[in-house]
Amino acid sequence: MSSHMLVQMPLLAVIGIVACRMLPVRLQDSILVKVGGSVPCVMVALFASSYWMLPRALDAALNDPLAELAKFLSLPLLVGFPLVLAWRRLTLIGRGFVWTNFISMLAVLGWLYIVAPVRVCNSYLVNDQESAGWYMVIISVLIFLWWLGTLMVGGGMGPDKHDSSGSGTTLA
Repeated sequence: MSSHMLVQMPLLAVIGIVACRMLPVRLQDSILVKVGGSVPCVMVALFASSYWMLPRALDAALNDPLAELAKFLSLPLLVGFPLVLAWRRLTLIGRGFVWTNFISMLAVLGWLYIVAPVRVCNSYLVNDQESAGWYMVIISVLIFLWWLGTLMVGGGMGPDKHDSSGSGTTLA
């Protein structure tokens, strides 16, 4: 369960992130305009990622080949890709909304997996569920501390900052 939720699914979203970043910025901007801007992209990513956090969706992905295919298509195309499209256009508050939503969903779902008296995923044992929950809570705390540190300390590379090589290109 831990490898499914904390390795495979994030890597699928990363595939979408990398694929979008490989596109020229002008093409990214035109796609963003065609889909209606950054808010619809963020909403699609939030709903798609929320769906794949449901225990029933995890069970379906393990038991039904069509659900597995949907997972392999939807996480890159509906989570990673739209987030990259929207990220440069989001304000600090918008980015904070995405981060806090992700961190809180991860922590709450991890807590649910820890305290649930029964199996919530039929395909996994209770101890797999509990260990995945602890990993999710720990990862959410670590991500929160990292994010808070970047907000308080600053000075790191960000999507709107120039790289240190002096080439003047932005990372976004």
